[in-house]
Amino acid sequence: MSQVFRAACVQMRTGLDLAANIDAATALIRDAKAKGAQFVATPEMTSLFEAESDALFAKVRPEEDDTALKAFRALAEELSLWLLIGSLPIKIADRQCANRSFLIDPKGAVRATYDKIHMFDVDLPGGEVYRESRNYRPGERAVVANLPWGKLGLSVCYDLRFPHLYRALAKAGASFLSIPAAFTYTTGQAHWHVLQRARAIETGCFVIAAAQGGKHENGRHTFGHSVIIDPWGNIIAEAGDAPGVIVADIDPNKVAEARARVPALTHDRPFSQS
Repeated sequence: MSQVFRAACVQMRTGLDLAANIDAATALIRDAKAKGAQFVATPEMTSLFEAESDALFAKVRPEEDDTALKAFRALAEELSLWLLIGSLPIKIADRQCANRSFLIDPKGAVRATYDKIHMFDVDLPGGEVYRESRNYRPGERAVVANLPWGKLGLSVCYDLRFPHLYRALAKAGASFLSIPAAFTYTTGQAHWHVLQRARAIETGCFVIAAAQGGKHENGRHTFGHSVIIDPWGNIIAEAGDAPGVIVADIDPNKVAEARARVPALTHDRPFSQS
């Protein structure tokens, strides 16, 4: 029997002050640990939610110099837990960042990184415009990492809308999917729950989706509603729109049970298109 473990999602309302954001995340991660969590996930843009290019590039640093990453590595070691930092803006060129997720082990070592593949470049009704590719370079590789309880498939926010990525992660052995996000309020109201549940159902994986929630200093309004979903598509923990922590006990055996009931991952067939 696989070992049951407790997972937590930290929901944040990240602002423009790096030190304040690190402090806020640290307090919530400590709260998750106090609630018994062995695996803690934070949202996309945990350390900084800055959309203005000049201000962003004045604050970001390469991975080896990133203040937030150093702080979270030390915290994971202090608390002896697995920590998935949903993403940090990491400088990779003079005017370019990666939207990078980090899996940190209980000794403070970075065990895996993932750069968000799909860039959120959209024009929403009501005049909302987003051009993530203006400041960020898309990643080019899918990542599956080892946890003590099974394999974790990494993704970030807008990736959620590309189901072939999650099918590939599941076929590569993932039992759990991390989907940290800063979903807009407009799109979150319409699509957040149904997309998260669909990714769980399609793959027979647990989904652990930590989110940003509320009105931010940069003027954006994110949806919140961090969720943990079982492989049958049931929401087993959910937040509202305020910062906080949700926890759920994860039984990895549920993955095999769901896939045995509907073995869709084994039923792919080639087809042609006319």
